Amino acid sequence: MTSTAQQPAAGGLAARPNQLRHVVFVAASAAMGGFLFGYDSAVINGAVEGIRGRFDVGAATLGAVIAIALLGAAAGAMLAGRLADRVGRLRVMQLAALLFLASSIGSMLPFTAWDLSFWRIVGGVAIGMASVIGPTYIAEVAPTEYRGRLVSFQQAAVVLGIAVSQLVNWMVLSLADGDQRGSLLGLEAWQVMLGIAAVPALGYGLLVLRIPESPRYLVSVGRTGEAKEVLRTLEGAQVDLDARVAEIEHAARSDKAPRFKDLRGRFGLLPIVWVGVGLSVFQQFVGINVIFYYSSSLWQSVGIDPSSSFFYSFTTSVINIVGTVIAMVLIDRVGRKPLAATGSAGMAVSLAAVAWAFSYKTGTGDDISLPDTQATVALVAAHAFVLFFAMSLGVAAWVLLGEMFPSRIRAAALGVAACAQWVANWLVTATFPSMAEWNLSGSYVIYAIFATLVVPFILKWVPETKGRTLEEMG
Repeated sequence: MTSTAQQPAAGGLAARPNQLRHVVFVAASAAMGGFLFGYDSAVINGAVEGIRGRFDVGAATLGAVIAIALLGAAAGAMLAGRLADRVGRLRVMQLAALLFLASSIGSMLPFTAWDLSFWRIVGGVAIGMASVIGPTYIAEVAPTEYRGRLVSFQQAAVVLGIAVSQLVNWMVLSLADGDQRGSLLGLEAWQVMLGIAAVPALGYGLLVLRIPESPRYLVSVGRTGEAKEVLRTLEGAQVDLDARVAEIEHAARSDKAPRFKDLRGRFGLLPIVWVGVGLSVFQQFVGINVIFYYSSSLWQSVGIDPSSSFFYSFTTSVINIVGTVIAMVLIDRVGRKPLAATGSAGMAVSLAAVAWAFSYKTGTGDDISLPDTQATVALVAAHAFVLFFAMSLGVAAWVLLGEMFPSRIRAAALGVAACAQWVANWLVTATFPSMAEWNLSGSYVIYAIFATLVVPFILKWVPETKGRTLEEMG
């Protein structure tokens, strides 16, 4: 259906820059969870070798410690949707901020590898909650004509968090004379890296106190007066508030207390939920988080010195931001599917080039190198891979997951899809250290195959959501 209530809202926002600034502030504040999602996920990159040395662990145990946060993220993603429908979107964001804070402090002061693992699980739960509640909340408060760009704030914040974490890691490493285990503030450098996450966690908690509850949640619990006031501040005084609330109520009548059994279909889940799960899994199976979790160790494993490896980790994060900005500019113009499919094809080519370059790796132990030509190709192709990911699946997947599900199952379906994403992320992250020891080039061949397969999957199964209201999704 097409709602006439949407039309005045667009004009109202265009004519009222102060109101648009308010909408942007609300979306950006909610996306701060995405910043912590990115920061907390990637900051471990700078601590990998420090953890390996401090606790004297092998590749398999190291992979488990690094990846275990992702199991917490899967649990957080599963919980967030139903919790948000019971206590509200804001309460879930506040809880996530508290968990981020506790995790950063605990991770900074571990006694054993298993102690560290526990605090990483706590942080993972917060990451999972932020991954679900951020795009859900922003999609629900954003005016239709700006929704794609505003939901993209979540991914922009994620990549900014990744970049800032790499910059912080590089600065901390420099202060510790290039040694992850060097003494700094009475701790080892890697501990300081993990502890600094407490600062943005506090900022997130404070920002969430200044934004309104989702009008769709308010309507769902009968607080229509508050919902109208929020809609007025977000969509403009010209909008027919009664009509908007009626539209939301109509779409939400079957959306009260969604249960996971509502997602069941002929093959276990409804087809649209399987599409969301598939999109989530493909996003991770291309191997993007190998770059963000292990890039410093990765570059060192092919003969690049530690200082340069940290620098290249930072430059890939900058490229990630550039790609995300490109996607934010294009996503409401060219659509979600064309952006995702084109970028995935670029990822496949880039990953194949990385695999080819790494096949020339020679030497063992600390005496490892790549020929100059292959080293250059590996660096350029790795950066190209990050660029293509950021301008396609990095943004488009999260926007699609926030939009593609019918209103009656959106929160629960997004929780399942996000959970699948974190399980896939865990699988890739936990297995990479062992896979790299087995065959580094072969690992990237596998990632390239998945990047190739995602193109027909997107073109055939993923729906285009450009220009459609959330209520039109079903």
